[in-house]
Amino acid sequence: GHIYGEGLGVPRDQARSIYWYRLAADQGHAIAQYNLGVIHEKGLGVSRDYVAAVFWYRLAVEQDRALAQSNLGLMYLNGQGVRTDFVQGFAWNSIAAGQGDAYAESIENQLVGMMTPQQLIEAKSLADEFWVKFVVPFAE
Repeated sequence: GHIYGEGLGVPRDQARSIYWYRLAADQGHAIAQYNLGVIHEKGLGVSRDYVAAVFWYRLAVEQDRALAQSNLGLMYLNGQGVRTDFVQGFAWNSIAAGQGDAYAESIENQLVGMMTPQQLIEAKSLADEFWVKFVVPFAE
């Protein structure tokens, strides 16, 4: 998918890129799932489809893809493909930040000033659950 998407040694072909990403994603390849999320979120070679983007990001986050976690968090914060939910948005960005994603950390820090104390308690608890479920199993 990457080779066709970037035109590396072959003519750039977004349709072929999507085809190969989809084959890999259907076999559980987390990077392909993440890339399909980006493709659908940005409308690269397909109609922009936030619901599809969320679907692919969710599959990728289950395999500890920090970028997918951050992107899924942003989808929740912006109400794209899902209902706007600051608690979910914070939680997903928090676990991405915990894995070194500086942008997710900046989002997390901004959210602290925008959320109620109760929302922060819920969000931190949810982030702890996500960490155990989606990060710990992949720790070395």
